[in-house]
Amino acid sequence: MKKSVIVCLFVALFLNLSEGLAQDKNAWRTLAMMKYENEFTSKGPASGDGKFIAMIEKLDGQTIQLKGYVIPLSGKKAQSHFMFSAYPYGNCFFCGKAGPESVVEVFTKDNQKIPFSEKAITIEGRFEFTSRNTKQVMFSLKEAELIDR
Repeated sequence: MKKSVIVCLFVALFLNLSEGLAQDKNAWRTLAMMKYENEFTSKGPASGDGKFIAMIEKLDGQTIQLKGYVIPLSGKKAQSHFMFSAYPYGNCFFCGKAGPESVVEVFTKDNQKIPFSEKAITIEGRFEFTSRNTKQVMFSLKEAELIDR
């Protein structure tokens, strides 16, 4: 009897925690739970299809906030289309020091230009899966707006 009560409490706590992570103001923690598997051939890595947990799939189409760093696509200037990373430029996915779950491709609302900064900023937008292949950018943020510098 005690074991079943403990198990029920544990499950309830886990479900409550999971829901809280998905609604977290900074969704990087939830995205970090993304799992993927790489296949290897005699010539090296093959395809790597993402294995998404339900909590991440629930974010698709939802408005989320992310605090992170602008990775400019064309010079260090204000842009309406850029990459956004959970980590500073020197530690980001494109430098080989982080996973594909740590970046999103950003398209701003009404082509609003967001200035480049080496400091973390917070943006908000509609989250979308763009690909389930880890060789491409898997996440995008549409209609994004600057929330905090």
